[in-house]
Amino acid sequence: MMSRYFVLFVLFLYWGFLENGVDSLGVNWGTMAINRLPPKDVVQLLKDNGINKVKLFDADDSTMSALAGTDIEVMVAIPNDQLASMGSYDRAKHWVSRNVTRYNFKGGVNIKYVAVGNEPFLTSYNNSFVNTTFPALQNIQNALNEAGVGDSIKATVPLNADIYGSPTENPVPSAGTFRTDISGQMTQIVQFLSQNKAPFTINIYPFLSLYANEHFPVDYAFFDGVTNPITDNGIQYENVFDANFDTLVSALKALGYGDMTIIVGEVGWPTDGDKNANINYALRFYRGLLPKLAGNKGTPLRPGYIEVYLFGLIDEDAKSIAPGNFERHWGIFRYDGQPKFPMDLSGQQLDKYLVGAQNVQYLPKKWCMLRQDARDLSKLAENINFACTFSDCTALGYGSSCNGLDANGNASYAFNMYFQVQGQRDLSCNFQGLARVTDQNISQPNCNFPIQIVASSSSSSKLSQVVYLAFLTAFVFLSI
Repeated sequence: MMSRYFVLFVLFLYWGFLENGVDSLGVNWGTMAINRLPPKDVVQLLKDNGINKVKLFDADDSTMSALAGTDIEVMVAIPNDQLASMGSYDRAKHWVSRNVTRYNFKGGVNIKYVAVGNEPFLTSYNNSFVNTTFPALQNIQNALNEAGVGDSIKATVPLNADIYGSPTENPVPSAGTFRTDISGQMTQIVQFLSQNKAPFTINIYPFLSLYANEHFPVDYAFFDGVTNPITDNGIQYENVFDANFDTLVSALKALGYGDMTIIVGEVGWPTDGDKNANINYALRFYRGLLPKLAGNKGTPLRPGYIEVYLFGLIDEDAKSIAPGNFERHWGIFRYDGQPKFPMDLSGQQLDKYLVGAQNVQYLPKKWCMLRQDARDLSKLAENINFACTFSDCTALGYGSSCNGLDANGNASYAFNMYFQVQGQRDLSCNFQGLARVTDQNISQPNCNFPIQIVASSSSSSKLSQVVYLAFLTAFVFLSI
């Protein structure tokens, strides 16, 4: 009898540990897709996998409505292009009323944070948002306070690791400082966050360290040990995640706020679009990160619990690829809400495939391919270029999953991606007589030719309408 109770006790602790492992995690839910899964189905996906925190990039009505009544903790967001308007306190109050307090009722949305912008101090933005971010943060938090929800809902600014000084200024984590060109704004932001007991939010991307520097030690991007760790005041750093996080801790400490709560707003690994973006590396990354988080190991300068949001939930085939083709492949789920690889969100390394989206509706099993009897190929290149301009061909890039296709395969892949995005309309598989429709799956062993999902009502968003109109104007060209 005693042994039976002991087993039950151990199982109780085990289940609790699994739950705590999941509770320490959130996910980023981006919606830059041509055809999006219905928000209610994505919310069910979150629930089915025990994901209780979600970070958004806007405050879309359909998304918020789907989250109502779930008790999932939500970080809503103000896009960068709205930061200037939030410099008006009246506009900030209106935004809070429409997107926060409107949902603040029993059975509403469990909003915990407001993200003011998204990485607004990126150097690639050429200071576009440097002078508008802090006033927006100030006004949004003050509006939350005035609305009576400021004690439970905090405004924060998700920032990228390029807020730190140069490598020569930050040779080791303990030397961490903020960039000199934004030091004034960062001081204001940190002081204001502290005054309002709000967290500092940082996005950490070990993959980008590897992508940006061909001499970056590959093992340092992961969590399974390195030959030559970085030594800093007797502390050994074996991965860039810890070093990045502790650089922020040191930068905050230099301003007198070394104990400020830090949230990791984004961290993950893409699975396509670059030679280092693949499922094997993603598996390696998550198999190191998740047990670390579940065990509350923290970092050398900040041991213990860290709140983390994985980036991202679902692949987004309409994201800008200016940073790289990998931008459309960050999801732990594919475009259709199906899991890419086995993983264990509890961090117990009991890897299995996550629960995929249910009742997904796909277009008919039809593909568009290059005609084998096509004689005049003089316009093939321009047609491939056209198809890839209005669809997602990032899997064809160097080092990507479909990089091994021959010339005919490249053409068929491009034509099919456009055909699928167009909802398999007849005219969208013409390409000046170079293409035809087939009901035979033309996928190859290492390259999937996907069938698009049926557009949901939420896909009739401004993004989808703009893309659709662009496609529509091209039909004449395609049918010539």
